Amino acid sequence: MRDPAGIAAAIQAAESVCVCGHVNPDGDAVGSALAMRLILMGMGKKVRVFFQDKIPDYLSFLTGVDDIRKPETNTERYDLFLALDSSEAIRMGACVQLMKCCTRTAQIDHHGTNPGYADVNSIDADASATSTLIREQMAALGAPMTKEIAECLYAGISTDTGNFSFDCTDAETFRVMGDLVEAGLPLTELNMRLFREKSMPQLKLLGRAIEKMHYEENGRISVMTLTEQDFRECGALAEHADMIVNYGLETIGTKMAMLARESDDGKIKFSLRARAPWTVDDVASRLGGGGHARAAGINMDGTLESTVPLVLAAMTEKLRNEAEGQE
Repeated sequence: MRDPAGIAAAIQAAESVCVCGHVNPDGDAVGSALAMRLILMGMGKKVRVFFQDKIPDYLSFLTGVDDIRKPETNTERYDLFLALDSSEAIRMGACVQLMKCCTRTAQIDHHGTNPGYADVNSIDADASATSTLIREQMAALGAPMTKEIAECLYAGISTDTGNFSFDCTDAETFRVMGDLVEAGLPLTELNMRLFREKSMPQLKLLGRAIEKMHYEENGRISVMTLTEQDFRECGALAEHADMIVNYGLETIGTKMAMLARESDDGKIKFSLRARAPWTVDDVASRLGGGGHARAAGINMDGTLESTVPLVLAAMTEKLRNEAEGQE
C-alpha cells in the first residue's frame, strides 16, 4: 500500500536520515537512493547513503555517486533509516545493521513479496520502479524537480522497465518521464550511455554467454551460464552480466530465460526472466530468491553443475503448469 503521506511525516520529523539499498545494486536502487539524497539535502536534512556492494560503473555519472559509503564505515546515529527498493530487510546485506543506529525506520519499494518490515511502509507492486514512487514522494514533500534528480530517476525507471519495454511500463511511468524531460533530462545522451554503449569486456562477455546458450522444453526455456574463467578471459566485471539474461528472451518461441553465473563470493547467482503471461517470481521464491513476476533472482550455494538443474526443473514445472492453465 502506498503511503507517501506517512513517509513524508517521518522525513519531516527527522533531522538526519540514513538511506540504504539492496545488495548488488542496480539502476533503480542507486537511482532512487541518489534522488532521495538530493531531495533530503534540498530540505536541509543531514543524509548519508549506504550500499554494501560496488556501484556499477554505468551509473557513475549520477550526482552523488562518489558520496555513497560502505556500511562498515558508519560511526553515527540517525533519526530515520530509509530503505529503498529492498524487498526484504535481509536484501540490504550488511546495511541492515544500520537499522539499529536509527530511531525510526521507513521504506519505499515496489516488490510484491515485501512483508512491510519498517515502521512506515510505502509499497506498490504495480509501480514500474521504486524511482516512480520517489516522484510521488517528492510531491508529498513539496520538493522541486531538478535536472540532477531527473537523471537519477531516469536511471532507475529506464533500467527497471527494460528501457520501457517490460509490461510493468504503464501510463504513470510516462507521466513521470514527462516531468523528467521538462526538468531538462538529457534523454538521448543518457539513453546512449545506459543502453547503447558497451565496453569491450562487456561485449565479449555477452558473446560468450550467447555462444554457450542452449534451449530446453522445445525452445521455450533458454539457459545461459558464465564461469569465473569466462569473466577472466573476457576481462569483465560482475556488473557486465547485469542485463545479459534479457537476450535469452529474444529468440522466437522462448517463454522463460535463465542466466547462471559463478560469483566471487562462491555462490551461483541466477537471473530469471519471463515473457507475459508466464512468471518466475514464485520459482525464485521457492529456491530462496525473490523479485518480480517476470524478473527475479536467486543466490545459491553449490556449483553450476549442481544448481542449474534444480532451477531448470522448477522453471520447467512452472512452464508446464502455466501452459496447462492457459489451455
